[in-house]
Amino acid sequence: MTPISVLLVDDHMVVRSGLKALLGTQPDISVVAEAASGEAALLAMAEHSPSVIVMDLAMGAGIDGIETIKQVRRINSRQAILVFTTYDSDADIVRAADAGAMGYLLKDATPEEIFAAVRGAVQGKSVMSAPVASRLFQQLRNPDEVLTPREAELLSLLTEGLSNKALGQRLFISEATVKTHLAHIYAKLGVETRAAAISTAIRREGMR
Repeated sequence: MTPISVLLVDDHMVVRSGLKALLGTQPDISVVAEAASGEAALLAMAEHSPSVIVMDLAMGAGIDGIETIKQVRRINSRQAILVFTTYDSDADIVRAADAGAMGYLLKDATPEEIFAAVRGAVQGKSVMSAPVASRLFQQLRNPDEVLTPREAELLSLLTEGLSNKALGQRLFISEATVKTHLAHIYAKLGVETRAAAISTAIRREGMR
């Protein structure tokens, strides 16, 4: 099996070194390049064609993480991008999702969360750090929310990158019922994808 190739983008060498060492413990993940700026990331992406780009939002100089994500998307609309940052505000999460990030991890994420996010990104799954997902779930439990309690619970679980089958097993419902709930969620939020549903929910909460 070909390892998942990863490009690390962070202006702090210590962070890159630590993350590279951590990912290096996994036989199916390989860090193929590093970049200390958005501009360098674009060059590295062109040279190495990584499966996943793991990127901080803040850069010491040049274009920031959000703009880098946008430029990456213009070059390759299918490029898997994970944000790995200390910024956990709703605004930052929404901006990253709108720019095209597939996942949002905080730098205190567990190794297991990081590994799962990298693997999930290759499969097109959206994953968030547990604290971000937990806050989102609490917001969606607001009784004024348009989603039903079950729909809110299902939307929260989407941040874990679970398949429809896994969602059904977690909630003790059939896969067909999961698909029905997802269709209702997408319709209520006016979106077509899982990532868009999560992003829209956070944006709506921030506007209250």
